[in-house]
Amino acid sequence: MADPKIEALFRPRSVAVIGASDKPGKIGYAIMKNLVEYGYEGKIYAVNVNGGEMEISGRKFPVYRSILEVPDEVDMAVIVVPAKFVPQVVEECGQKGVKVLPIISSGFGELGEEGKKVEEQLVETARKYGMRILGPNIFGVVYTPQKLNATFGPTDVLPGPLALISQSGALGIALMGWTILEKVGLSAVVSIGNKSDIDDADLLEYFEEDENTKAILIYMEGVKDGRKFMETAKKVSMKKPIIIIKAGRSERGAKAAASHTGSLAGADSIYTAAFKQSGVLRASTIGEAFDWARTLSNLPEPEGENVVILTNGGGIGVMATDAAEEAGLHLYDNLEELKVFAKHMPPFGSYKNPVDLTGMAGAQSYEGAIRDALANPNMHSIAVLYCQTAVLDPRDLANIVIREYNGSGRKKPLVVAIVGGIEAKEAIDRLNEEGIPAYPEPERAIKALAALYRWSNWKAKQKGE
Repeated sequence: MADPKIEALFRPRSVAVIGASDKPGKIGYAIMKNLVEYGYEGKIYAVNVNGGEMEISGRKFPVYRSILEVPDEVDMAVIVVPAKFVPQVVEECGQKGVKVLPIISSGFGELGEEGKKVEEQLVETARKYGMRILGPNIFGVVYTPQKLNATFGPTDVLPGPLALISQSGALGIALMGWTILEKVGLSAVVSIGNKSDIDDADLLEYFEEDENTKAILIYMEGVKDGRKFMETAKKVSMKKPIIIIKAGRSERGAKAAASHTGSLAGADSIYTAAFKQSGVLRASTIGEAFDWARTLSNLPEPEGENVVILTNGGGIGVMATDAAEEAGLHLYDNLEELKVFAKHMPPFGSYKNPVDLTGMAGAQSYEGAIRDALANPNMHSIAVLYCQTAVLDPRDLANIVIREYNGSGRKKPLVVAIVGGIEAKEAIDRLNEEGIPAYPEPERAIKALAALYRWSNWKAKQKGE
């Protein structure tokens, strides 16, 4: 059961920014601006020792000198003051009855033993008052269903079903920007920093119950309580997929991680084995992690192993077939049933899987083939591949896929790869905005589908034991 104090991190009725500023370039300004411009509907309080008044994006705010001066209850206080003032601010937040404290300020555990001691004292103070701390050394938190953006990252995060947790601040901010560019919809972004109190396991428990989150992606450098994390991950994986990019694979990388967020990295092979046991999918690159996240957060689980590849180019069909073989996917090979595709291709096409509709395939060919594949109960997953030709505009293909897939009720997994130029990129973006995973390379589509199968098969195995 998730801690109700962590609920206040995602659904606060009021937010105070301690260290708020009206000077562009200051972190206290960026957080106020994001709260206002992303459309947060709760109360926002500006706190700064200088007092007075400030205007942010056309809204005027009275500035309270201390959290204790705020006349109403405060659920969440975002702390953006220099490290030396943080202990006093945490004490005052406790007196005020604040529930959760994202501490943006750095200069704690990541600096070594002295900083760690101060960090421990902050947690002790928070516990005394029943508060929870996120961080320190973070960039904030986003929860799109509440229009909450309490970060100094990008303002315009796209809403969607993926929760992103990052131990690295700068990388987390960069990934937020990247998701906007790549049309990846997020339910939440949580910067976790030094993990002095709230850790990955606490957040996994929250997202397990969160109806707006379908999959969880974590950038991790290390965990403090490995057993707690693995037990939680195994429980959550039975319900929702977890993808982890675990940095510090090399000895030198592990040392860099330790100096970055003060985390213990530990032997990499131990992580790999533990992830496997817990149903966690370990990605080795950012691109791979988000490729998988598209399928795992948007698609239903397959009801069987039979995969059908529809293509207009022999070359990309062969590449997809190689990728499927390498990933252990089963290409459906019942020719009697595959013969249904013959009517959607010229006589020199091939209805053997991969189904080659040929370079002459236009809108009608693709429409008919996709419809038949979706309707056949023995075809459990579909990969639609397309090489851009003059016969069919990729954007028209995107509209066909969206119409047919939505019309079928989205009951089986479907991935798309479109290889081509500017129109192909527009078509891919259009599909991804609709929650249909689309990629610029056939191998990426197939490997993403394989990740969905790996998670689904792990679950089935757990249930069978």
